[in-house]
Amino acid sequence: MKKIVHLTLILLLIHGAAAIAQDYPIQPVPFTDVKVTDHFWAPRILSNYKVTIPIALEQCYKTGRVDNFMIAGKLKKGKFKTEYPFDDTDIYKIIEGASYSLQTYPDKKLEAQLDTLIYYIGKAQEPDGYLYTNRTIAKDSGQLHRWAGKKRWEKDPELSHELYNSGHLYEAATAHYLATGKRTLLDIAIKNANLVYHDFIEGGLKYYPGHQIIEMGLVKMYRVTNDKRYLDLAKYFLDIRGNGSEYNQAQAPVTEQTRAVGHAVRATYMYSGMADVAALTGDKGYVQAIDAIWHDVVDHKIYITGGIGAEAGHEGFGPDYALPNMSAYNETCASIGNIYWNYRLFLLHGDAKYYDVLEQILYNGMISGVAIKGNRFFYPNPLESMGQHERSEWFGCACCPSNVCRFIPSVPGYVYATGKNRIYANLFVQSTARIPLQQKTVEVNQQTNYPWDGDITFTINPAGNQTFDMAIRLPAWLNEAPMPGGLYTFATPETKKYTISINGRPAEYTTEHGYAVIHRSWKKGDAVKVHFPMDVRYVKAKSQVRADENKTALQRGPLVYCFEWPDNKAPVRHLLINEQNAATASFEPNLLNGVEVIHTAAVTQAITAGNKVVEKEANVTAIPYYAWANRGPGDMTVWVADKAAAVTPLRPATVASRSKVSGSHTTKTLRALNDQLEPASSHDGSVPYYHWWPLKDTVQWVEYDFAAPAKVSNAQVYWYDDGPWGGCRVPASWKLLYKDAAGKWTPVKNSNAYTTNKDAFNNVQFEAVQTSALRMEVQLPKEHAAGIMEWKVD
Repeated sequence: MKKIVHLTLILLLIHGAAAIAQDYPIQPVPFTDVKVTDHFWAPRILSNYKVTIPIALEQCYKTGRVDNFMIAGKLKKGKFKTEYPFDDTDIYKIIEGASYSLQTYPDKKLEAQLDTLIYYIGKAQEPDGYLYTNRTIAKDSGQLHRWAGKKRWEKDPELSHELYNSGHLYEAATAHYLATGKRTLLDIAIKNANLVYHDFIEGGLKYYPGHQIIEMGLVKMYRVTNDKRYLDLAKYFLDIRGNGSEYNQAQAPVTEQTRAVGHAVRATYMYSGMADVAALTGDKGYVQAIDAIWHDVVDHKIYITGGIGAEAGHEGFGPDYALPNMSAYNETCASIGNIYWNYRLFLLHGDAKYYDVLEQILYNGMISGVAIKGNRFFYPNPLESMGQHERSEWFGCACCPSNVCRFIPSVPGYVYATGKNRIYANLFVQSTARIPLQQKTVEVNQQTNYPWDGDITFTINPAGNQTFDMAIRLPAWLNEAPMPGGLYTFATPETKKYTISINGRPAEYTTEHGYAVIHRSWKKGDAVKVHFPMDVRYVKAKSQVRADENKTALQRGPLVYCFEWPDNKAPVRHLLINEQNAATASFEPNLLNGVEVIHTAAVTQAITAGNKVVEKEANVTAIPYYAWANRGPGDMTVWVADKAAAVTPLRPATVASRSKVSGSHTTKTLRALNDQLEPASSHDGSVPYYHWWPLKDTVQWVEYDFAAPAKVSNAQVYWYDDGPWGGCRVPASWKLLYKDAAGKWTPVKNSNAYTTNKDAFNNVQFEAVQTSALRMEVQLPKEHAAGIMEWKVD
């Protein structure tokens, strides 16, 4: 009986209840109906269950996230334990991910752990349904978070995250209910959602959600409960936007928005919510808006890896074509949100172009966010590094690890979909699926070694002879571009053509919206064999993308590649590649859990014993981008020069470049001071920088300890300033000191003023000194931090 209820509820959530008048024209096939058996995704799903979820749970206990619920529920005494008021959502997202995993890997111990957490959540909920541990704890401690208003909800358009917390609660509650049949968390969510409806719809509050997700969560609540109030509330939250900030997409009514702006995660969650509400209400204005915004993203603002949100200051979209590689933010959560959005656009329109984008994100910019072992994570996902980026076990703001927990087990649900008398095969993953179609079930067995090769066999087993369409996606990378939008094209055409056969004979099919559509009467055992050629392709960016000018990248199938330090003796930043050079692929089973690597030839630079730069030939190796930084931090790049003008010059060593660097605020970016990379501006995202954020209004320092005592009389410093969105500005003042013969720090006798100009080197001359070390003392501005891009010493 429990299994029947479970399956009914799955259909209710994923396919929509019979009572729902309208819905997406294309319907998902639930992940529980697709059993993945490959060597790429199956180990990741298992690792998420065995490694990632346990780590996330452990961290939530260690960092006080669980304590917050216990304190709010009077189960223990104390103050709010964590840094952010949205830390409650990490618990919710882990419950959601664990609930998905329970449907693949039943586990009584894990289920009991969730029961305990849900008990704590229930105790923390206030009698009227309000659930926000920071405010509840503050009633006793008096320490309300600075982001929260004195009244409930009033600062949600800014940063209180009360409605954001509720949205993740709803998503967790519906997932847990469908996985276990238990109403414990669902009843908590219903009580909270009823309060929100009372306060906003009945009470007339007009505080729009400052961080969107409640819209998607309310739609899931509607699907499970069939309570239309929740759908109405989701639409209400979308429609009251319009007098706020671009940062959270409230600068105009949602139906009038045409550009992707602001915080990238907030944006994609909102666009996904708009798609859900449009599907259920028929609101064409929502669809027109998200269609226009989608074109803006793919035409101007997406990386070759599928990452979005180029700028770190606001974790969001920058100007058109501004896609720097070293400073690329590309938050892991934004990639997950972008998958949600493109998936929903496919369900609305049935066009393969949305899955072309989804696949590019999935195999590159999304899974790069989690280590191969499932135990460490990236928050940003840059396309270039000099070792300043390293995977972390957890973050103070831990949205990305917990988001990974809930996304990875859902991947099988993206493989297939159904339309009117049609099965869509969207992703190529070895699996066995049971697909509902026309009140019958079609079993589809997929055999493939994708993404390492392009051979796929679908064995179709209908319930008796059935006539229907099998629509197989023809990936964009088979043609002239890796994904739609025109930002990226392949430098050379694909000379081989894909093939499709049925039972050993060439298949008859038509092409429609990026699919090969086979219409026939299917019988048990029919075998559809597909061959997609997977040559190594050189990629070029549109000329307007200045960061990639005169550069090329490598892609094979859906995978973007990068050059990383462990595989190359030559410094990867100084490579020059000829696109006419042969590039060959080979599988390395013992490298990075098994990867296809690419070998080619390049010209690189080296410094002779006489401190001269010379060029030489080198054999170089590229690995899939998603696998970088699994062997420690170091040099990495996706884009490599294919014209001499774009080669990063290797410079002869100087007093500064030979120095040991230290600072008052120790970070891996200290090496930016003497890396000999000269910025084009104070916010040049192509070079690394050192900063003192979040410190402000204090005196800080950096220091060069010379390799040998030297006589110096000049220094130049290039300040970092990340503009209105960021936290760094040029300093209030600065000065230089040298270490004298007695070992004391003594100010130099400068002959010109210490300047703090942006977008230029600030040069200071001083009376020559013989010294072993030089120190720069910096007075930070009152309201900001400061940073340095380069510090030269002559």
